[in-house]
Amino acid sequence: MALQQGVPLKVWGWADEGEDVTVTIGSNTATTKATGGSWKVELPAIEKFGPTTFKVAGKNTIEPKNVIVADVWVCSGQSNMEWTVSRSMNPKEEIAAAKYPGIRVFMVPKVAANQPQKDINAKWIEVSPETISNVTAVGYYFGRDLHQKLDRPVGLINDAWGGTLCEAWTSAEALAADADYGDILKRGEAANNDEKQKNGPNRPSVLYNGMIAPIVPFSIKGAIWYQGESNAGRAEQYRKLLPTMIADWRKQWGQGDFPFYVVQLANYLAKTPEPVESAWAELREAQWLTGKNVPNSGTAIIIDIGEEKDIHPQNKQDVGKRLALLALKNTYGKDVPSQGPVYKSMTVEGNKIRLAFDHVHGGLKVAGDELRSFAVCGEDKKWAWAKASIDGDTVVLVVPDSITKPVAVRYAWANNPDATLFNAAGLPAVPFRTDDFPGATTGKK
Repeated sequence: MALQQGVPLKVWGWADEGEDVTVTIGSNTATTKATGGSWKVELPAIEKFGPTTFKVAGKNTIEPKNVIVADVWVCSGQSNMEWTVSRSMNPKEEIAAAKYPGIRVFMVPKVAANQPQKDINAKWIEVSPETISNVTAVGYYFGRDLHQKLDRPVGLINDAWGGTLCEAWTSAEALAADADYGDILKRGEAANNDEKQKNGPNRPSVLYNGMIAPIVPFSIKGAIWYQGESNAGRAEQYRKLLPTMIADWRKQWGQGDFPFYVVQLANYLAKTPEPVESAWAELREAQWLTGKNVPNSGTAIIIDIGEEKDIHPQNKQDVGKRLALLALKNTYGKDVPSQGPVYKSMTVEGNKIRLAFDHVHGGLKVAGDELRSFAVCGEDKKWAWAKASIDGDTVVLVVPDSITKPVAVRYAWANNPDATLFNAAGLPAVPFRTDDFPGATTGKK
């Protein structure tokens, strides 16, 4: 197994009433008595990475072997986080190369529960060619990058379920505390009374209850999250719902604002010849705003690696790499480029518009033969494509003749846009809009 480095370690379990229980991790020991059939202790932080010993002694003794002190990350979300190494890009090569005894994975089974669970039938595995096939690919490639670049052990809690909603991963306490989630709770009540839905994974809080609550408050470093496809029809609501879930997890864990990194949805579905409204674009915006506005969080942009006809992009290596860049920069303080170009400002210059960007990291670059996916609109809110070119650290748009007074710009605002703007570090620009017009999901709850 893996235990978190550098923070107090919480250990808990079950025993006979009044039974004395002693927990020893390395040189630290704590003793308690079981009350109500359960017990919990907290031991001091261990600062040194690497092997340690772990022993729990009461009337019986439990002594796990092959325990390491590591950085432990929760890897959660829906199917793109659940997607395994064996179903992702280059599976044979990746499986054969997965010889990392310093990476441990805790495999959380799929459990939907109506009440928070206290226990879970799960186990830790050591990463090897024999064990890696069914591990989260995104989580593994993220953890592998950290393991290699930081030269420290890594633990991954594989905790995902395909096709699931954000509210299913959020506690009932958090949802009930906000009247804005009334419609979600009503749908949950209806599902609980429906024979076909009453045991399903998309009722409010059931995955929090069955798959998150049992691992709280196991000490962790942070979390990575790849989810949103199932909430795209209510993207505007997701601006609030995802931060609610993050705040909820942080409250339940009691470790303060631990790092939380979100994967923005990839490009998907058929390309559109003209600018259109897009629920997926709005969901990406909600994810970006979460990473921007929620403390100690960030968003990994993968708008360039999606597939038109497959909601599960096979390239999970770059997803893990970009999440790792965020962690290396923001959590571990490494001097690495972690973000693609981020829109900063817009200036109208006659029949041209100049867009300035942060995070250019050596300069703006074009992927392919020309810059595409920039749209401009006038006061009538009718959008048209604009010819775009790079000028230093800015992008210059030529306003289409159909627009006399430009008021707003959008970039990569579609289900499946051509992502053509990058920085010299090879990271794609964040899709953006300069307007706040009502969208395809406005008001949907």
